Amino acid sequence: MPRETIGAKRIRALAVAERMGAHYPQAECALNYHGDPFKLLIAVLLSAQTTDKGVNKVTPLLWEAYPTASALAQADPARVEEILRPIGYYRTKAANCIRCAAMVLADFGGEVPASMEGLQKLPGVGRKTANIVLNEAFGIVEGIAVDTHVFRIAHVLGFSKAKDPARTEADLLKLYPHEYWEPINRQWVLFGRETCIARRPRCAECIIADLCPSTWQGGLDQRLSNPQL
Repeated sequence: MPRETIGAKRIRALAVAERMGAHYPQAECALNYHGDPFKLLIAVLLSAQTTDKGVNKVTPLLWEAYPTASALAQADPARVEEILRPIGYYRTKAANCIRCAAMVLADFGGEVPASMEGLQKLPGVGRKTANIVLNEAFGIVEGIAVDTHVFRIAHVLGFSKAKDPARTEADLLKLYPHEYWEPINRQWVLFGRETCIARRPRCAECIIADLCPSTWQGGLDQRLSNPQL
């Protein structure tokens, strides 16, 4: 098969975006945060290496015990760890939550910073988390949040070969005009959960099968033999 030109890849990427938009016109963040930027920040921080469903089970208990950033900043680490135990990496996440709350109070006057630079100063907050918080809480779109689903789908679609999320995001930003960035994470997360499932992809039911190299001749066998994709 001849090498795909960047122009052809952009056309295919836009076609994917159009179908995703038609299929998921009302895609929303799956984390429950009740419109509170701080609660969203903590929920996204907790979502690393676990499911949104799991996070949504523990955050009501967390907010019942520590309803504000001030309360969380003064929390007993052992108590926070106990609340977060079901989602894994709970010790690290508990420490980051407490330190994050303290820094929001001390360095940002109790308000979640509405900038990429400010957010990434917070403990446990990387570019993915910052992108989601900016997008969801403040309507600021500076990039595409590359989580596990977006990383995998970008590679399945042949839009990136990068080994890390940051460079994968850079590849996607080159393909998509700015006006397409905002919904990609929410749509691709749903698509990854429902159709493009890591170990059991439902390619026969896929809305973008004809646009995906993994369903072209030889591609699906390669994908199934590589659980990373």
